[in-house]
Amino acid sequence: MSLLALSGIGKQFGGLHALSEVSLHIERGEIYGLIGPNGAGKTTLFNVITGLYQPNAGEFRFNGCSYQAAKPHVLAAAGIARTFQNIRLFANLTALENVMIGRHVRTQAGVFGALLRNKAVRLEERACRARAHELLRYVGIEKPSQTLAKNLSYGEQRRLEIARALATEPLLLALDEPAAGMNATETEALKALLQGIRKTGVTVLLIEHDVKLIMGLCDRVAVLDYGRKIAEGVPEQVRNNPAVIAAYLGADDE
Repeated sequence: MSLLALSGIGKQFGGLHALSEVSLHIERGEIYGLIGPNGAGKTTLFNVITGLYQPNAGEFRFNGCSYQAAKPHVLAAAGIARTFQNIRLFANLTALENVMIGRHVRTQAGVFGALLRNKAVRLEERACRARAHELLRYVGIEKPSQTLAKNLSYGEQRRLEIARALATEPLLLALDEPAAGMNATETEALKALLQGIRKTGVTVLLIEHDVKLIMGLCDRVAVLDYGRKIAEGVPEQVRNNPAVIAAYLGADDE
């Protein structure tokens, strides 16, 4: 059974068909890439998968359950975590606090527990803090955990977003252009990090314009163009697909 199964997904904004009959299946434990030219519908599809947009058509199943019209917090609790194309950290909170915020979806203390500060709440907060420290080390942020997010380097901020997403204990980690703005060294470090995340059992869905990274990292790749899926397969199949070459990868004048 596929971890994520989308069948005939459609999304309209007025008269604009942003997605039309998009179907894909992501298997457990794989790194799945999603590419296409600007305006192809990649981020729209991401927003459908993470609950920011509700599809107008099609079926959405995750981990064996139907999640038609589910809200983001419901999908986060089900095991889907994401990062965004533009960095969305709490700039004036520390790196540690940013990761701890991501952890809240797995904590039990409510408003009254936070106010009463009983033993169970204190133990849960201690465990949350320890896990946040562990994730900061895991993604390679070596600055003090009390460093404000805005004072981290660009690459560190990108990795901090991944740490915050991992704090939700996802089954599926969806990353929207995580290598955007990174230099070659940072991109290689990101590649190694994602390979390590996959080894822990987390499935990865990746939108990325860096075709070299996608082709060297992903088990399978899907290509969108004008809101439709035009190709899917292992990287070598996609790289040599005439429709993909014409729409996205480019061909010579001949």
